[in-house]
Amino acid sequence: MKNISISAKLFIGAMAAAGIAALAGGLLKWECHDPVRFLSLLIIAMTASRLKVKLPGTTGNMSVNLPFILIAVAELSFPETLLIAAFSALMQGMPAKGWRMKPVQALFNIATLVVAVAAADVVFRYSAAIPSLAAKSLLIALAGAAFLVADTVPVAAVIAMTENLNPLKVWHEILTLTFSYFALSAGIAAIAATASHYVGWQTPLFMLPVMIGAYLSYKRYFRLTASVAITNLQFATLPAGARDKAEVHHI
Repeated sequence: MKNISISAKLFIGAMAAAGIAALAGGLLKWECHDPVRFLSLLIIAMTASRLKVKLPGTTGNMSVNLPFILIAVAELSFPETLLIAAFSALMQGMPAKGWRMKPVQALFNIATLVVAVAAADVVFRYSAAIPSLAAKSLLIALAGAAFLVADTVPVAAVIAMTENLNPLKVWHEILTLTFSYFALSAGIAAIAATASHYVGWQTPLFMLPVMIGAYLSYKRYFRLTASVAITNLQFATLPAGARDKAEVHHI
């Protein structure tokens, strides 16, 4: 943490404390009415967490575990959802072979995801007062919005404090890159929650192939985006006369 500012260290510490408090508070009230359902969703979410793509222009990555976390918010107890979030964050942060995981970064990632889940759960729990399926779908969307804010704001804040950047601009860039993914995830979670009312809790199992397709699509898109950015940078550095003759092929 040598290169991290004091303010960033304090913020990371505060997020870690909030995450630990939320996780401990939830686990102290542990309840699990259907262990098979819980373990199935846990395994699916952890599997999806390993399907991650690097966000262009950042050191962060995005995995396709969010729909399953939102399904857990809607279908499981709060302690179960917290545990799924914690293990998902751990799996997502686990580096490729040959790279060492940084404990501080892992702690911050887990704490951020746990706090985001807590925020989503606070929004969603009002579904008890509005039992209709339409209201449930709407509340999943609202829970997804709460998750979006609670998940991206801390990340933007740390990046801004570490790199001496404008936090609003950093947050805007993160939103630009990930908003479509959050919207897709909330939509899929709402569909799964509605379908499970008629088909059964196994519905999320059929959502994993959809998210694998989304992962492959995002992976290709972000790879092309990064390639275009590098190509444009190289083109911009050419002498004026050479730019007119240069041919740039993005794909």
